[in-house]
Amino acid sequence: MSRKKSRTDRPTHPVRRLLTPIEEFLQTEALGGVVLITTAVIALLWANSPWADAYEALRKFPIAITFGDFTLVEPFAYWVNDLLMAIFFFLVGLEIKRELLVGELAGWKKAALPVAAAVGGMVVPAGIYLAFTFGTPEAVGWGVPMATDIAFAVGVLALLGARVPVALKVFLLALAIIDDLGAVLVIALFYTGELNSGYLALAAVTWVVAFAYGGFGGGRAAVFAAIGLVLWFFTFESGVHATVAGVALAFTVPIARNVDRRTLVQELGMRPSGGFEQVEISIGHAADVLLAARSPLHRFEHALAPYVAYLIMPLFALLNAGISFGGEGGGSMFSTVMIGAFLGLLLGKPLGILGASWLAQATGIARLPEGVPLTALLGVGFLAGIGFTMSLFIGALAFGDGPVLDQAKLGVLLASLLAALAGLAILYRALPERGGGTG
Repeated sequence: MSRKKSRTDRPTHPVRRLLTPIEEFLQTEALGGVVLITTAVIALLWANSPWADAYEALRKFPIAITFGDFTLVEPFAYWVNDLLMAIFFFLVGLEIKRELLVGELAGWKKAALPVAAAVGGMVVPAGIYLAFTFGTPEAVGWGVPMATDIAFAVGVLALLGARVPVALKVFLLALAIIDDLGAVLVIALFYTGELNSGYLALAAVTWVVAFAYGGFGGGRAAVFAAIGLVLWFFTFESGVHATVAGVALAFTVPIARNVDRRTLVQELGMRPSGGFEQVEISIGHAADVLLAARSPLHRFEHALAPYVAYLIMPLFALLNAGISFGGEGGGSMFSTVMIGAFLGLLLGKPLGILGASWLAQATGIARLPEGVPLTALLGVGFLAGIGFTMSLFIGALAFGDGPVLDQAKLGVLLASLLAALAGLAILYRALPERGGGTG
């Protein structure tokens, strides 16, 4: 009995890895959200502890990169925010490309509802923020409440387990990915410094080289990494924020791979007359062979996701979520910047998403996911109000270090906490309990 169970279980793991990549992605994002929450709490406690000076010393610890006579010295926080986060944006770009070409955003019929919801969820929060800051220098931070943190949102959604239908999970993912695309465009267009046309041209040429390499079927990670470093440097020197290089590079990675059919069949090695044991072994082997034959885009996405979720984003949270409430500007934390960011995320996101979704349905542009009530979309709208990573990132670009950035951080963190609790409560009431596992 036990031997039979071990036989049937053997191929299950590789087969599940092959057939359910979205489930694996959701699991990585959910656990990554827990790690992010933990790291953010550590940062807040550390920044307000007797060891706060050590926290600032870590953020400002100088790190130098030298190439011959060229030396670039920047604080640790800068390298995390500008270099490591470029890898995060590279992963975001891979996710966007996959969803646009073969995923939930492939074709207007599938993309209409999340696109409408995402647009509403970006415009309304920005409008609320500007209502509080219009005409002041702080209005430059209008992009702060526009963003959604996928890891946090999916992590909170995972707490509801089997109550959540797959259609709602996919809607949230598609919405968040479009939201990320919008945030990237906002960074590139509105949070870019003075442009250096020479370096911008070199960046464009480097991108064309990457595009040509991918277009002719190139898929070696080392080659893309080398091109990516050159592209990052030229983008950095051009005045465009360097993390945009990550998204640009991602769009050159091939999503298809030409595999010789005869070679693939030989590697699979399935023999119809081999009996049950032979077929069983062949299924497990087939999963491994087919996994190895995946496109470069899928391979890179699969390989990078754990490092981004469990190393890069927690490092970013540790170095950016620490707000010293007793420091400079601490007495004026409840400013128009804080209120605009807070209300933009907490109210603007759900109102914009729900309103745009209802309008898209009422005009016949899109239909709600099957089995998902409108109240569930309101709950998802609140989860989208968890801004965190992208919001803090845009805040740092808009305000730089200082008390205004701390005010924006406070609004983002408070809104994210309350949005998570509100979304969880609404979805718990809106979605009936369902049997059969974790959905």
